[in-house]
Order: sequence, then C-alpha cells, then structure tokens
Amino acid sequence: MKTTAEVALSGLGVPESLRWHRGALWFSDLAHGTVHRWDGSGEPETVVKVPGRAGGLGWLPDGRLLVVSMDGGRVYRLEGDGELVEHADLRHIVGGPVNDMLVDPLGRAYVGNFGFDYHAFTREHPNSLLYVPPGPPKTPIACLAPDGSLLGLSEPLLFPNGMLLTADGTAVVVAETLAMRLTRLPVDADGTLAGPEPWAPLISPALWRLLNHPGLPGRITRGISALLDRPAVAKRSASPVAPDGIAWDTDGRSIWVANALRGECVRVGEGGRVLDRVATSQHTLSCLVAGHDGRTLFAGTVPTDDPVRAAALGGGRIERVRL
Repeated sequence: MKTTAEVALSGLGVPESLRWHRGALWFSDLAHGTVHRWDGSGEPETVVKVPGRAGGLGWLPDGRLLVVSMDGGRVYRLEGDGELVEHADLRHIVGGPVNDMLVDPLGRAYVGNFGFDYHAFTREHPNSLLYVPPGPPKTPIACLAPDGSLLGLSEPLLFPNGMLLTADGTAVVVAETLAMRLTRLPVDADGTLAGPEPWAPLISPALWRLLNHPGLPGRITRGISALLDRPAVAKRSASPVAPDGIAWDTDGRSIWVANALRGECVRVGEGGRVLDRVATSQHTLSCLVAGHDGRTLFAGTVPTDDPVRAAALGGGRIERVRL
C-alpha cells in the first residue's frame, strides 16, 4: 500500500522546480511566471516575477539566483539589488519552451527545453500520438559557464527535464520525459556533457517498441493508449512512468521520480527497479527530498500541466510526506 502525501500549500498554478536553499523551500509557478520562497509557515513569499514564465531554478556560488524564462528562451540572474538581468540567451538553440535547469557548485548551468510546442500538440491530440513515427523531435541540453557563456550542447535527447548531479560531480542524471527513462551523461573536464548512457528505463522494452512501431502494431498500441488516457484509468495503473522532476533519496543512490502521468512519486534504483511509491492527490511534476530534517519528500502537483488552464483553475499544490 502506498504512503500518501499531505497537502502543505494550495491555490497555486503550476508549482515546479522545487529546491531547498538556505533553510526554505523555493519553487517556480509556471502558470503565473513567479518564483516563491516558503519557510514552512504561513503563505509563500513571492521573490520575483520573470518575463516569459519562470522555470528552472539554481544559484551561483555567490548566492545570486538563476531562473529560466520558459517562453523567453533565456536564463535570468537576480542581482543583489533586486534587478533581474539576462544571464544567457538560448533562443538560437531551443526548439520549444526552455524548461528545468541544474546549477552545479561551480556555477555551471545545464538547461533543458521541450524541443517543440508540447502544449499546443496535446491540446489537440492524445499524448500517444506523439509517438507516430518519426516521433517527437529531440533537443540538446545547453551547458553554460558561470558567466552565462555557452560551453557546448549535449547530444539531442527526448524532452530533457529534471536533472541531478551525482555525489562525486562526474555525471548528470536527466529525466527524458517523453522517452520514459532516466539517462546518465558524464561531465567532461570543460563542463560539457558526454554521450548519454542508460540509468533506468521506466517503460517495458516491449511496450516502448510497440508504441513507436511504424506499422499496424504501433497504430493499435497508440490507439489503445489514447482510449486509456483517462484520469480514472491512469490512477489505477502502475506503468509506465513519465519522469518530470527528480530527486536523490536519502540513501544517495536511488532516485525519486515525479510521475507526470499520475498522482505519485516513484523511487527507482539504477536499472529501473521500483523500490517505493508515494501517492499524491494529482499529477506530479516535481519532487525534492529536503526539509529541516532532510527527510521530507516534497511534491509539486497539478490538476493539469497546461499553463493556461492551470492559471484559471488555481489547483496547484505542494504536498509532502516524511520518509
């Protein structure tokens, strides 16, 4: 039986990019373009509003905040005097909204993007039709120096989303949301990312082959998937897992995955074995293991990930459970 998270904050748009920084929970609201800080009591503080919708968060070694502008195709930097300035312009690189970001202890930033207009597609089509050959476009992770200059690009990936740095700093693990897998990319000496290596598949190989098949088996699989794409069905399913945000567990080896397909966070080991599940009240887009005790699993949940609908609904939540 799953452990169930409790609602800690409600009335949000799309809470994403959960981070723990200087004794408080930070997050972006993708529907309203704002960055928030919450110390665990009262209402969250609004830190800054970002042009083009706030996305991924991180901090430079000197404490200045970096924040993604999803629709603006940029990374901004919040100066000590409160001025928001451009840190990097990625518009010549990205194929869709800029997304999550990892900032390492040296101040190098790794920034993903959708690769295409995902929300425009899913407003008109079932998710499964993304896999009609040739499938969704791949897109690279941008590797930025601490001053915002471009160090290089990773090999193209399928919707690179949440990212984690390994404890020894030698690799980045990235959630490829539309590939339904976690992928390891070694970090080269210059800060760029080397070729991808499997870390954990989150869909069975047989189902993945069928979903992408160009012939009749693929059309049948995608058709069945579209018919089953209902909240009541998804809630009772255990597979596959579409990873959005990810977080290291307290053991430092397994990874918690926010499952964008249903209301849960799933803990997986390298190789893809499911070790634990925590139920949330809605689809889950971000997760984090942190808190004052270092053992609280936080989750950002939404009734819909469509930012336009989410802004009107105001149903986004931060949920939590002590591990």
